[in-house]
Amino acid sequence: MIYPKIPLAQSIIEICHAKGVHDIIISPGSRNAPLTIGFTNNPVFRCYSIADERSAGFFALGMAQQIQKPVALVCTSGSALLNYYPALAEAFYSQIPLIVISADRPLDKIDIGDGQTIRQENVFLNHSLYNVNLKEEVSEENNILINEAINIAIANKGPVHINVPFEEPLYETTSKLLVDFNVTSLDRANRMVTLEDLIAFSALWNHSEKILVLVGENKPNAIEQKWMDVLASLPSVVVMTETTSNLHHPSFINTIDTLITPFTSKEFTELQPRILITFGGMIVSKRIKFFLRKYKPSHHWHIDELRAYDTFGMLTKHFQVAPNQFFSQFLPHIKNIESNYKTTFDKIYRERKIKHNNYLSSVPFCDLKAFESIIAGLPKDIQLQISNSSAIRYAQLFDIDASIEVFCNRGTSGIDGCTSTAIGAAVANNKPTVLITGDIGFLYDSNALWNNYIPKNFKIILINNGGGGIFRILPGHEESETFNTFFETSHCLTAEHLAKMYRFEYFTASDTISLSNAMQQLFGTNNQPAILEVFTPTRENDKLLKHYFNELV
Repeated sequence: MIYPKIPLAQSIIEICHAKGVHDIIISPGSRNAPLTIGFTNNPVFRCYSIADERSAGFFALGMAQQIQKPVALVCTSGSALLNYYPALAEAFYSQIPLIVISADRPLDKIDIGDGQTIRQENVFLNHSLYNVNLKEEVSEENNILINEAINIAIANKGPVHINVPFEEPLYETTSKLLVDFNVTSLDRANRMVTLEDLIAFSALWNHSEKILVLVGENKPNAIEQKWMDVLASLPSVVVMTETTSNLHHPSFINTIDTLITPFTSKEFTELQPRILITFGGMIVSKRIKFFLRKYKPSHHWHIDELRAYDTFGMLTKHFQVAPNQFFSQFLPHIKNIESNYKTTFDKIYRERKIKHNNYLSSVPFCDLKAFESIIAGLPKDIQLQISNSSAIRYAQLFDIDASIEVFCNRGTSGIDGCTSTAIGAAVANNKPTVLITGDIGFLYDSNALWNNYIPKNFKIILINNGGGGIFRILPGHEESETFNTFFETSHCLTAEHLAKMYRFEYFTASDTISLSNAMQQLFGTNNQPAILEVFTPTRENDKLLKHYFNELV
């Protein structure tokens, strides 16, 4: 076995191995050479070389999202480290474990004019769970800090930062392991719902005729079917899910915006829940947020082992347990009471569905029509990654087959690393993976394609409407040079040459018929990764979408 000669590097590598951190994303550099040498020469580690640190951060995020274990990022000193920040912020809010291991100059080399040197200590302080700055020499204190960082990333599901000073020479190796270390155990709290909570909150539930369960981002197969069946059977309970919830039941409302948007003030008041129960990650729908912030429930309970965000400004109880555990303890105590809450919602929802289908049967080709065809044409049993901005919002308007696993970076809702995340997820998952993205997000993260690990069954469906189409939907849109240049970011670019450079198959579509044909071509071959670019009318999309919501009334 070849080891780096620097003992501190050996300690980090051996503790990572002992803790089961075996996926390592390395960006090229010199100061991190001891770590690179150690990780790449040990066959227990799966090492990936990603040159662009910003892309590398999201690639690691996508992997960790799938394996639900920490993935380590290794970079050189200086500004390289700062490029991880967008991915770390996303991991922080999405509760995804990442371990950043940054090489640094020794402390006496900082702020003296030495090259590739910045103040690296605690640079992620506001968006990380733990930050440690190691001493240059191997010590028991260092080992404790390394253990603690990895333990926290695992237990609390988020990013941590280990900053490591290395002095030259950096490239020397040895065949001997020079360090001794201890591995500290991971202390997992065993949380339960208390008897007092069961009595008090089940009594409140049993006297409430209007209960709304709203589910945010959720891992596939995370919630047991029997609990979904119980919730679906209760006339006083309405369950609303999102595209990213990965929950499916015939009785659940899974296209929230088609239901909520046309409500009048009278309807909002009549449908205002007494109890709101939430679990899962961030909520996409702005319309449901508006509803619940203006027409506040009397009680809001959030179920999550770690965190509870007061999204609607009236959080009253945080149950710090996993949803399955909560339901197993709580639901046996609830009663089936008379209520027309669910039937009222169901009636409105069925009417909306009819109007939804009627409108789409007559609308000309546009973003909305393209998403209808794309969602309906996706193969079963795939992993679907959706980029932020318009893509996830359009996807929210359509039913997605229950066999499809859906993911989106909703922690910070940024467009900056959606393609890199999707590729990292595809590498980790081994399932056929499709990314649906917009043109601005795709172009912004084009370095994601500079990657030697992209599976042959990875597909990108790129909706190119010539700019940031979401800004035409948002209030304040007006046709002007300022809007077109600084908000919409109008352009005439395509993905054709990027596809050629990175050896992707390339297909195009610009109407319903060509899209149907291109979808068949896209999924008809797995010889190499592919891009399907769908061109839609820039100046018509927003008008047709607004008309769609008007027609639902």
